[in-house]
Amino acid sequence: MKQFVVIGCGRFGASVARTLHSQGYDVLAIDNDEEKVQEISESVTYAVQANVEDENVLKSLGIRNFDVAVISIGSDIQASIMATLIVKEMGVKTVIAKAQSDVHAKVLYKIGADRVVFPERDMGVRVAHNLVSSNVLDYIELAPNYSIIEIFALKEWENKTLKELRLPAKYGINVMAIKQNDSVNISPYADDIVKPGDVLIVIGSNEDLSKLEKKAD
Repeated sequence: MKQFVVIGCGRFGASVARTLHSQGYDVLAIDNDEEKVQEISESVTYAVQANVEDENVLKSLGIRNFDVAVISIGSDIQASIMATLIVKEMGVKTVIAKAQSDVHAKVLYKIGADRVVFPERDMGVRVAHNLVSSNVLDYIELAPNYSIIEIFALKEWENKTLKELRLPAKYGINVMAIKQNDSVNISPYADDIVKPGDVLIVIGSNEDLSKLEKKAD
């Protein structure tokens, strides 16, 4: 089973750490702030107060033995960069880092981060798309021009097969899955019928998805 270390226990880091631990994973949470360490101590496997920019301290905590490091340091960009550099040099296989700006993200990628996330910006994008259309449940940006959305089936789609709907031709989107109540149909077939209340998970260009959102509103 994978082991995770979360460095920085602000709102984002604490949320990641608690969620991973609740799913049964071993999680080490580290922060400079003793109060934050105390707050999260009962929600993770281990919680330690430490200087995250001190290579010797991180070595002593056995960081090299972890499979994934999440660098979720907030406003201290120097600490974020140093922690990312140290854990990568220690040999942690996957390093995911939180960035404050595009420049910060570029630096993190340059020093070895495998993935960079913008929690506040990403959530802002999701909220905006939810506000544009009440039918859109979630929105995930995959690349600058492509995204995935969860959308309630339009009235005109109900009781028709995917083949009849011809969504790739009409809307430029592809259906990845259909959620029906508590069940999920992954990679649905052309003959699968879209029922009232179904949620479709679709992928497409941002331009095509935008047109769909307007139609769904």
